[in-house]
Amino acid sequence: GRNPPSAAPGPIFLPMKLPPDFRKRVLAREWLCGTFLNLGSPITVEIAGLAGFDWVLIDHEHGSGGEDTMLHQLQACAATPAFPVVRIAQNETVRFKRALDMGALGVMAPYVSTAAEARAAVQAMRYPPHGIRGVAKFHRGCAFGADFEEYYLHGHERLLTVIQIETVEAINNIDAIAAVEGADVLFVGPTDLSYNMGIRDQLDSAQFKETLKKVVDAAKRHGKA
Repeated sequence: GRNPPSAAPGPIFLPMKLPPDFRKRVLAREWLCGTFLNLGSPITVEIAGLAGFDWVLIDHEHGSGGEDTMLHQLQACAATPAFPVVRIAQNETVRFKRALDMGALGVMAPYVSTAAEARAAVQAMRYPPHGIRGVAKFHRGCAFGADFEEYYLHGHERLLTVIQIETVEAINNIDAIAAVEGADVLFVGPTDLSYNMGIRDQLDSAQFKETLKKVVDAAKRHGKA
């Protein structure tokens, strides 16, 4: 006779599964080391991810890759312990959607200068009722549906929103930006910021260091990294 049906399969291995603690570690201001990756290469991502970095930033603002390479880079990162963050080219809702659906666990929004722009980034990161991200159940970020329920219920708690501070306007608004719920990281872009301050590349100057202190102090006041 035929063999009886086998037992139900065990848990599915989901390499892109939302890590429950990384965002908590960031907001606890734990020292987490990472690196920017600009070559559009999945091999580079894999090497960096296996080198011991806590996070890698896949750069699609100034890096040479496109959406096709973003997918391959995120697939490579999933084979490593590193947390994948994608820097999108502009703070636009559709760019967040594409990166997150491909499996990014964090997104860096460049050139954020106001609290309204920071709120727009957070909204783009989150499904309703927490935000405005379009819902789909078949993309890579939720393991093509296998992990959708947990992804939907906990994405706003586990996906990381990184706000890049690069303008004098952002410094003037830094306390309001830091106060935005869900704006998890205030990440200074030193080159753009120094150029916009009129002290290009003077990163060791007293003026630039004082500006960095303003960002750090605002982050501390509002529980952000």
